[in-house]
Amino acid sequence: MNSKKKMNIIDQLKKRSVKRFSLFFAISFVFLIISKLSNDYKQTIKLKVNLVGFEDEILLKNDSSNYIIAYVEAKGFALVPLMFKNSKVLQVNAKKDVTVKSNHFIFDVQKHKFLIESQLGNSYDLVSVLPDTLLISYSKRASKKVPITLKQTINYAVGYDLKGDFKFDTDSVKIVGAASEVNKINTITTEDLVLKDINSKINKSLKLDISDYQNIEIFPKSIMVSAEVARFTEGTVDIPLTITHQPNNVTINYFPKTVSISYYVDLENYNAVNASDFKVECDYAELEENQTYLVPKVVNKPDFVKHINIKQKRIDFIKL
Repeated sequence: MNSKKKMNIIDQLKKRSVKRFSLFFAISFVFLIISKLSNDYKQTIKLKVNLVGFEDEILLKNDSSNYIIAYVEAKGFALVPLMFKNSKVLQVNAKKDVTVKSNHFIFDVQKHKFLIESQLGNSYDLVSVLPDTLLISYSKRASKKVPITLKQTINYAVGYDLKGDFKFDTDSVKIVGAASEVNKINTITTEDLVLKDINSKINKSLKLDISDYQNIEIFPKSIMVSAEVARFTEGTVDIPLTITHQPNNVTINYFPKTVSISYYVDLENYNAVNASDFKVECDYAELEENQTYLVPKVVNKPDFVKHINIKQKRIDFIKL
């Protein structure tokens, strides 16, 4: 019995010794790794040059040679991530970091070592870089600016309407692509602005529609559209007629001498409407053979009124 107890005690001691040894071994290994990673090492890093800030017309060629090899010195800790991906991205500004030639950008690598150091960070000391100069090839596409046409399907609430005009945050957009395609385009249309029962200000972001064109890019790709919506009411006013282009040897008598005009105006400007702001004319030169009536047209009106309607569609006359 005593012999069995002794064997159990010995087994327990052996197990505890193995656990202690494993623990000490693991701790020693961790300290060894930390010690190694605390040392300085030298290594090469592949830097992919990412050119930014160039004109929309520029098309960079997908050149695998647009890389810089940087030889750096750093602590092991800083180099650990490079074990999984031995490359970084270097941002280069086309407006201030390169020289522009007819078909390529020239990046003076040696001159811009400070740029590389700043983007690598304080953990790395830059020892050397290759090549001394990097050529980034590009081609240039055709471009031009074109106006924007709004496509809209808007239903206003009863008694409300658009006050003034729609406004865009930019008056034109740039289209870029092959010259044969660019030359065909004279305007760019927005996606359809669909709104129902509108009684308040409109402020929407709309994409620009280039689905009918191939290999065309547009800048910007969307615009902000805004408009004032106000309560409107109807007004009427009587306006005297003016006959234009009547021959000197022709005398006519026409009836009526005045016409009644109805119009739509926002409440804020209702009292600002005056009859003198309108002008209605009948053009005698537009008469067809044997026609016995003139057609009245509004040729002047206040800018803020809309939906003009002349109640008398024809003016009868006789020659004297």
